[in-house]
Amino acid sequence: MKKAMLTLAIGSAIFLAACGGGKTATNEGTKTAAADGETIAMKSCISCHGSELQGAGNAPAINNVGSRLSEAEILDVIKNGKNGMPPNVVKGADAEAVAKWLATQK
Repeated sequence: MKKAMLTLAIGSAIFLAACGGGKTATNEGTKTAAADGETIAMKSCISCHGSELQGAGNAPAINNVGSRLSEAEILDVIKNGKNGMPPNVVKGADAEAVAKWLATQK
C-alpha cells in the first residue's frame, strides 16, 4: 500500500511539474555515475505513458520505442519534447540513462 501511494504521489508530482509550465524539480544535484535508466523511466514516465509504458491517452506507448527510434533520437525527444511531451522531463545523466534503457525496449 505504501509503495502504491508513493508511486501515485511521485507520478502526480511529475505530471503536474511537466504540465505546469513553471520551473520543474530536477535530479541535477543527485547525479550518479551509474544512473539506472529503467528506475528513472518508471518514476518519470508512467504518469503520462502508463504504468507499463504501454501508452495512455495522447501519450504513445514507449515500452517498445527502441524498435522505432535510436538512443540518440530518444534522447532528443527527452531533451526537446515532441508533440504534447514537454522538454526536459528528465535532465542530464538521468536523461541519458533513460534514453539508453528505452533504446533496448523493442
